[in-house]
Amino acid sequence: MARINVLIAPDCFGDSLTAVQAAQSIADGWGRSRPDDGLALAPQSDGGPGFVEVLASRLGEVRTERVSGPLSSDVDAQWVLDTDPPVTAYIECAQACGLALLGGPPSVSTALEAHSRGVGQLIAAARAAGAGRIVIGLGGSGCTDGGRGMVEALGGVAAAQELLDGVELIAASDVEHPLLGPRGAAAVFGPQKGADPATVAILEDRLTVWAEELNAAAGRTVSGDAGAGAAGGIGAALIALGGRRESGAAIIAEHTGLAADVAAVDLVITGEGRFDDQSLHGKVVSALAAGARDRQIPVLVLAGQVTLEQSALEAAGIASAHSITDHAGSVQRAIEDAANQLTGLASAVAATYR
Repeated sequence: MARINVLIAPDCFGDSLTAVQAAQSIADGWGRSRPDDGLALAPQSDGGPGFVEVLASRLGEVRTERVSGPLSSDVDAQWVLDTDPPVTAYIECAQACGLALLGGPPSVSTALEAHSRGVGQLIAAARAAGAGRIVIGLGGSGCTDGGRGMVEALGGVAAAQELLDGVELIAASDVEHPLLGPRGAAAVFGPQKGADPATVAILEDRLTVWAEELNAAAGRTVSGDAGAGAAGGIGAALIALGGRRESGAAIIAEHTGLAADVAAVDLVITGEGRFDDQSLHGKVVSALAAGARDRQIPVLVLAGQVTLEQSALEAAGIASAHSITDHAGSVQRAIEDAANQLTGLASAVAATYR
């Protein structure tokens, strides 16, 4: 069995595993079957849960702020301050209003009540610390308030614009959905956050009213911008406050030196919770596959669930994809014993890899 160098660069696996945990589980399993291979771990993120954790391993100082959670309780939210010029704060909205902070499964009531106030408090903390550049990872939110809570925590639209005047504000997200309509925040992501059809309609009405304020503040229709619907519409509020959208996966790739890592190996292994058609459009997996394909380096995907056909994998430059659910025998076991099952899957794939 010839020795190869392997780059292990997964995203998070939903609420089951962080990207850091997933990378270690894959490494443990792969090393069990192929102990002579060289393994390099480079956890990734597209701006959702794990954005701060991944960056904290590479740059800056981790800070903790007590802020409003998505419902009534306060939470401890971590963020990163990089004091090298330009002083940059990296914030993850899921740290303040993430689905995992709801205290249980999302429901109609949480879909209606969840808010983004904590994100605004993190932005205020970043400004107080002297940040002239603020990068906000969007994804994994439990709210659909269009960023209203965030803006209100900053004192309202006018006060927020004044606070952020001259600040480079970046919404890190690979979501391309607008704020409103059938492809908007409420219609597409509301059901994932506990909203039934009637609740989706209520959320859409709220967002429509709020969009008028954001559009007026920006002097143009920001609600239709790609990415405005990210993180329950927080993207729209950031754009209205002068921010711009950038790829979260690209930001992480830049700061983790991903291109150099890929160029130095013989095989790339990545993964995420659900590997489907969305994964091939701006997500971590697609970014990795594109970079590896240019160098003719094979890519393997290990995911909680896989719904893509082999033809789609080949078109994306992915050699094969493997499901934890299939390995574990059930979705429940795949979720409840995610680390061990991912390790087992990685070991099984490594044992047959040639």
